[in-house]
Amino acid sequence: MFLPRFLALRFIPAAGAVFAAACVTLAGPAVAAGQPDAPGWAKADEILGHIHAPQFPDRAFPITDYGAVAGADSTGAIGRAIAACHAAGGGRVVVPAGVFLTGAIKLLSNVDLDLSAGSTLQFSTDPAAYLPVVFTRWEGIECMNYAPFISAFDQENIAVTGSGTLDGSASAENWWKWTRATDNGPRPFAADAKKLNELADQGVPPEQRIFGAGHFLRPNFFQPYRCRNVLIEGITIVRSPMWELHPVLCTNFIARHVTISSLGPNNDGCDPESCRYVLLDHCSFTTGDDCIAIKSGRNTDGRRIGVASEDFVIRNCAMKDGHAGVAIGSEISGNCRNVFVEDCTMDSPHLDRVLRLKSNAQRGGVIEDIYMRRIDVGHVSEALLTVDFLYEEGAHGAFPPVVRNIFFDHVTVHASPRVFFVTGFAGATIDGIHVSHSTISGVSAPEVVEQAGRIELDGVEIVPAGQTRSLSSRVIP
Repeated sequence: MFLPRFLALRFIPAAGAVFAAACVTLAGPAVAAGQPDAPGWAKADEILGHIHAPQFPDRAFPITDYGAVAGADSTGAIGRAIAACHAAGGGRVVVPAGVFLTGAIKLLSNVDLDLSAGSTLQFSTDPAAYLPVVFTRWEGIECMNYAPFISAFDQENIAVTGSGTLDGSASAENWWKWTRATDNGPRPFAADAKKLNELADQGVPPEQRIFGAGHFLRPNFFQPYRCRNVLIEGITIVRSPMWELHPVLCTNFIARHVTISSLGPNNDGCDPESCRYVLLDHCSFTTGDDCIAIKSGRNTDGRRIGVASEDFVIRNCAMKDGHAGVAIGSEISGNCRNVFVEDCTMDSPHLDRVLRLKSNAQRGGVIEDIYMRRIDVGHVSEALLTVDFLYEEGAHGAFPPVVRNIFFDHVTVHASPRVFFVTGFAGATIDGIHVSHSTISGVSAPEVVEQAGRIELDGVEIVPAGQTRSLSSRVIP
């Protein structure tokens, strides 16, 4: 029998200030005996040993040699340059300075799409530019839908590099309005999203789940699918329809020195899904949703595919606007493990959480062995850690989720209303949350911890709003 523990968060109130209870009860089921130890930071070095950037022959294929003209639709010319580069054994497809209009771009093996300084690929807002439909994954479910703006399927050694800009041209007048109700009616995409879920639950093969023309499931921006050795480096992405970087079932994916600034609905910055060996390094995120959101499939489809997201290193990144600096879920039915986040900065009045873990009893999944260290946080509006198992369907389902072995070390938060906002339900598992050698300041609201197991604090300072002093806090056995 697991006994309740009491986590004492002792405040030094300002004169005249009133604080809610400084003690919360942490009660919930214990993790079964024999749970393996978390791997520790040595695992991060092992992961990095598996990650290598692809190399390309020193051959250049300027898109202007294949008919591209600045200011004109260059979709065909870009496709011809990519085909020629691939046929020659690989190299760089060069986008020179200027603004080139385009529709869907499909990368092939051994091709680096290289955007020169001063170059912009500006993507069409006409949905027909992303037809015919292709095999893709939309919010964790496989289907046939509009082509991503840049895609690759079952390729290896591909890249998008340089110092240019990828401009999705999305706005409230085109892609984003598909998510918004008009005249008090339903949001245009809602019926399609519901239908896609139903088709997956009914076991309809993905090739027969056909959307695209006449439907409202927005395309992702960059989606390599079942690819190996993928690099995106140096470029800037703006105005995306929805998720910006969305590698699916990829091995060895690197995003380095990428700037993402897109504040539309569901504009997650990077959503690696069912991937292994992923490095996100020196990237900057200002997003309309989670800055980084790790996923592994949704509900029935996620369990059918059954591939976890695992072995990630996220370092030296800057997270600004967004629902979370790092999120895991909510499409996490295939599980997630071994995520290492270090030396990142997070700060914005419009950033909600440092780490956000979310699932429910329909999505299920195990999230385990997640590490964060040397994280400097300016302002978040909710908490250091949010675990939300009441997300959408909540406890209504047959697949209770699991979160275990979550580690924070040397994290400094300059302003956060809470340390924890943790909500589970009976039958789900939240256990083994550890915070060490950290300071959380600006705390003004009572902690929320429901249906959770062990939470351990070691050398943690909690500083109330308006105060500069603090006291150490830890679990009282």
